[in-house]
Amino acid sequence: MSILHAKPLFNPMGDTDKNHRRMIGGNTTNLNDFNNMKYPWVSSWYRQAMNNFWIPEEINLNTDVKDYPLLPQPEREAYDKILSFLVFLDSIQTANLPCIGQYITANEVNLCLTIQGFQEAVHSQSYSYMLDSICSPVERDNILYQWKEDEHLLRRNTFIGDLYNEFQVKKDDVTLLRVMMANYILEGIYFYSGFMFFYNLGRNGKMPGSVQEIRYINRDENTHLWLFRSMIAELKREEPQLFTEENVEMLKAMLMEGVRQEIAWGHYVIGDNVQGLTKDMVTAYIKYLGNLRWMGLGFEAIYEGFTEEPESMAWVNQYSNANMVKTDFFEAKSTAYAKSAAILDDL
Repeated sequence: MSILHAKPLFNPMGDTDKNHRRMIGGNTTNLNDFNNMKYPWVSSWYRQAMNNFWIPEEINLNTDVKDYPLLPQPEREAYDKILSFLVFLDSIQTANLPCIGQYITANEVNLCLTIQGFQEAVHSQSYSYMLDSICSPVERDNILYQWKEDEHLLRRNTFIGDLYNEFQVKKDDVTLLRVMMANYILEGIYFYSGFMFFYNLGRNGKMPGSVQEIRYINRDENTHLWLFRSMIAELKREEPQLFTEENVEMLKAMLMEGVRQEIAWGHYVIGDNVQGLTKDMVTAYIKYLGNLRWMGLGFEAIYEGFTEEPESMAWVNQYSNANMVKTDFFEAKSTAYAKSAAILDDL
């Protein structure tokens, strides 16, 4: 375990040789040199993230305004609680990413973190726009702050919040690795599980504007997931001493706890009361996501029998396909996204 120090903002004695660049512990000048990158994947990531630009208010929510009061009570409660959890996640991500960036000494990676932070702010704006459109200001505030009264939701927020707060106290490399893993779990399991509920509404012909907002957010999260997987992979190459058997087990335990909590949350907010979803479907999908994320880091599957996408959940990809997200905002028709080849969720 090594104590980390925040990099100086102005560092005229910084190293300009990209071969000496490191994820942590390097000597960066903080100069944004787009033609001198050590990590080749950053250029593709940066261009894709830039091409993903979108504005929440350009999506028409008129149908959602009519649909929302007509949702069955279990669906409406699930909509409110899941949205409350998602807006918390994006909000805390917006605040946390600059904290991580202070200790990342590969400046090109910090460029990515900066774009991600902007996109997380846009996601929070999107959720606010959804709530402002479909309910009163009082109802909106009640949904945003449900975690103050819902003990289950508070426990969800506390799990991530405490991990992020831990790094504010323990500025060491192992704790940074834990924060990176927490980001990976958040981006790759928590968000995807929440998105699945909205896509289920979509396949039942409900809340189409909300579904489209989520599809745009999902496309961004694909890139965020890829970013943190790549950061962990680079750290594994550059700082192999961090990936001891004990630390790998720690990361595995974090992921398994995230999966456990997400399954319990899905049973709580969705259960067997939402049309098109069951507890068994939720469980299978989240275990599949857990395996997908852990295997994406180069390890063996954790949950036997869940290495393939469950057949009962195959419809999720029809909505989350990143290459079919671009929309003609005036006609609200989905069209192929032509600016660049979008990052698929094959992570």
